[in-house]
Amino acid sequence: MDFNVSGTHKVITAIQMDLNIDCLKPEIIKQAFEQTHKGRDYILDEVMLKAIPAPREEVSPYAPKLISMKINPDKIRDVIGSGGKIIQKITADTGAKIDINDDGTVYILAVNRDAAQEAKNIIDAIVFEPVDGCCYTGTVTRIIPIGAFVEIAPGKEGLVHISKLANKRVATVEDVVSVGDVVTVKFLGTDEKGRLNLSMRDANN
Repeated sequence: MDFNVSGTHKVITAIQMDLNIDCLKPEIIKQAFEQTHKGRDYILDEVMLKAIPAPREEVSPYAPKLISMKINPDKIRDVIGSGGKIIQKITADTGAKIDINDDGTVYILAVNRDAAQEAKNIIDAIVFEPVDGCCYTGTVTRIIPIGAFVEIAPGKEGLVHISKLANKRVATVEDVVSVGDVVTVKFLGTDEKGRLNLSMRDANN
């Protein structure tokens, strides 16, 4: 560490003004700085560097976790729910603290990574909007004579019409799928009632 006269005098003057010590000599200040500099280097090189030679790629799963995410502002009310019921349930189920700004920025603070991620997954499911022409993996939840209902996200269920189950004529839905099957479907849009239209046939083409 280099010391110059003017810099040292400035430090001495500041210390003298603060502590009212007129007899403090520049040599003492310089010696004190040199000792603390050596002590700091020792702590960094011999203690901290040997204990943690490089930054960890990930924070410990047990460390408090903050996740930020953006959602469509129009979906804020869906996450909060009537009277705050939905957001309160997410908080109760995960233990996470959730703050939502008017611009759709969501902050999730939890005591560990798993709790924060669980809260994020729930919010992702609530605000999920399928994109026309994209394929999704879902689970067959129920079967009716004209097709199979497939859940592509929690609470997001659509119908695969019997004519869109396969590239061939299908006599009965059960010939192709059963409840609980995991299938890939393509989102074809919504009907006039807002219901999701899905196709297994087009997902395989």
